[in-house]
Amino acid sequence: MTKAPQGPGAGRFCIVLAALTLLVGCGGAGPRVSNDGRVAEAPKEYSREDALRMIRSSEGRLAPVYGPLAEQLVDDLDLGGKTGIGIDLGSGPGTLVIELCKRTEMHWINADINPHFFPFFLQRAEEHGCGGRVSAIQADAQALPFRDDYADVIVSRGSFWLWGDKVAAFGEIRRVLKPGGVAYIGRGLSANLPLEVAQAVRGGRGEGPQYDVAATAQELHAIMKSLRIKDYRVIRPRLDNEAGVNYGVWVEFRKSRGG
Repeated sequence: MTKAPQGPGAGRFCIVLAALTLLVGCGGAGPRVSNDGRVAEAPKEYSREDALRMIRSSEGRLAPVYGPLAEQLVDDLDLGGKTGIGIDLGSGPGTLVIELCKRTEMHWINADINPHFFPFFLQRAEEHGCGGRVSAIQADAQALPFRDDYADVIVSRGSFWLWGDKVAAFGEIRRVLKPGGVAYIGRGLSANLPLEVAQAVRGGRGEGPQYDVAATAQELHAIMKSLRIKDYRVIRPRLDNEAGVNYGVWVEFRKSRGG
């Protein structure tokens, strides 16, 4: 059974969150604080047990997904050698953050609503030599704790379908992006993931999450239209692969230079 780390990475948790509060210029980083100064507990629906389940999944069945996805993001979004700020919404264990940190010179933020992930994430980042270029912050996608025009890149894999008000969440993503910044949001796999690996991840021929990919693609088009975002594309990777494996659906969009 995977255990949350208790070592040096866990010890840096509060320091990193405090530093990030100054970095992002907001009071929402880390554990929530009430008006009388008391630190509120993490919402009970976001438990340590939930975090451990996802950590086990990220180290098991989903482990082959993150490296290829990071490679595709770096290539498609031209991130190689770039500096700046990147955010992964709903990053959980932060595996994608670490893979992106390895491939870029950017500072990456794990923004997740469940803070129980963060000690594990910070220790794992240290182990991979990325500890100096990552941060963690508790965040609700529908009310992001970042100032306007803050991030160069925002990505998210596998969490947007959980956002209660998706239009509000995508509006927040646009607000936080710098003018000219790019977002890549979706669920599923990257086009560069070999078919046999995708089959193993999905559990067999054509088996995968039970959702309507076409309907989700239409939903993403509708969200972009609602927010009047014109510079976007909805992507359905390897739609007609011979094994019928569901590679998911993504949307990539850029914030206009005019804001």
